[in-house]
Amino acid sequence: MPAPLEQLAWASAPAPLTDAVRLSSFPGLVPAPRGCRGRRYPLSALVTAAAASVLAGARSLAAITEWVSDAPAWACRVLGFPVNPLTGAVCVPHPHTLRRLLVQPDGDALDRAIGACLAARAAPAGPALQAIAVDGKALRGSRTATTTHGTLLAAMDHTGTVLAQRQVADKSNEIPAFAPLLDTIDLTGTVITADALHTQHAHGTCLRKRGAHYIAQVKANHPTLSDRARHLPWPDITLDHYERTRAHHRHEIRRLKTAAFAHIDCPEARQALHVVRWRQDFTSDKLTTERIYLITSMPPGAASGAQLTAWIRGHWKIENLLHHVRDRTFREDDSKIHTGRLPRVTAGPRNLAISVHRQNGRTNTATALCKAARDWNQPLTALGLTG
Repeated sequence: MPAPLEQLAWASAPAPLTDAVRLSSFPGLVPAPRGCRGRRYPLSALVTAAAASVLAGARSLAAITEWVSDAPAWACRVLGFPVNPLTGAVCVPHPHTLRRLLVQPDGDALDRAIGACLAARAAPAGPALQAIAVDGKALRGSRTATTTHGTLLAAMDHTGTVLAQRQVADKSNEIPAFAPLLDTIDLTGTVITADALHTQHAHGTCLRKRGAHYIAQVKANHPTLSDRARHLPWPDITLDHYERTRAHHRHEIRRLKTAAFAHIDCPEARQALHVVRWRQDFTSDKLTTERIYLITSMPPGAASGAQLTAWIRGHWKIENLLHHVRDRTFREDDSKIHTGRLPRVTAGPRNLAISVHRQNGRTNTATALCKAARDWNQPLTALGLTG
């Protein structure tokens, strides 16, 4: 675009939103990995540019660098890249420089900044309890000949907003990362759902001290607790909730029973839950039955049977709305990014893109990415940088 036309396009652009949440104000939470001497590009501009490119559908590091290199001058100026005081030209890092700089930030600190941004953008929570799902995902594409793949533990509310993410230490598992993951989230008035791996005494104690309830699945990893929950007089207990659904080429029936249990071997556990699922596949006509047992710290009457069923079922939204999208839409497991912290750093902007599009009412992430890729202003507007 000729310089006069480019200046005209920039002059007529909408003014930045004064009340919008700007992503560029949150990378200040990330400690600068570089010294001040010789620093040419601010970290906030690099992080914001990477996030904007992923919002526009960039799947790889090469695609991120190409998007930044192809961005018009007005967009680079909005992203925060420096302007030459003599020529007025915007200084944009070379693709090799951008790759070298993106590998330096601390992944956990970057995720804390992204989680704070998404929490600030989210709609205010009402008087009802907010459900948050906790689950881990392996970065299978980060495996090399000498190192195993990394694992990320994420916390996502049941509406699809990622609130926190943390890397699981090498030669460890998700259990030690559970409490540090939730340290950055205000858990007052929340209910935490997790799989059977996180049915731990320490987790229950931590959640109750911070004002959160929990719904934890009970399996054979706790044989005594599982045996006690399994042998409650369930046939004599009244049914609390029944629902019949027809979706995904199958027919499902769900039944929920609750029982007050004063001697559950888990911190402040008040009820045991029994869920029975019948599923019939329309294609094969196969019928399966599944029985699961759970415990919760919520006292009887604190939540209806329908609400408990919705929370139990909603836990798996973290698989459908986050992990599946990162695998299928962003091709995360096929990624060949292996260098240093890059597999960890690039996962954060993907969480941001998925959550921002969903907060903006886009239920199909792939369609939202294609639409954002056709307009330079869209990803910047989604990040609160332009109107």
